[in-house]
Amino acid sequence: MFDNNCQVCATRVLIFESQVSSVANTAAGIEVRFTCWCGTEQTQVTGRVTRRREPVAA
Repeated sequence: MFDNNCQVCATRVLIFESQVSSVANTAAGIEVRFTCWCGTEQTQVTGRVTRRREPVAA
């Protein structure tokens, strides 16, 4: 569960697991796609962006 400020219905609402349609790791962070209570499909990017690891000689 997380909160979302919907740009369409202009309210702050709680989004539950049942409203989440997908979760994906991207270069920008964790992308969560969900449906707001008003019926609008939305996306929220969260998490820290990981830096690329440089190879280290053993």
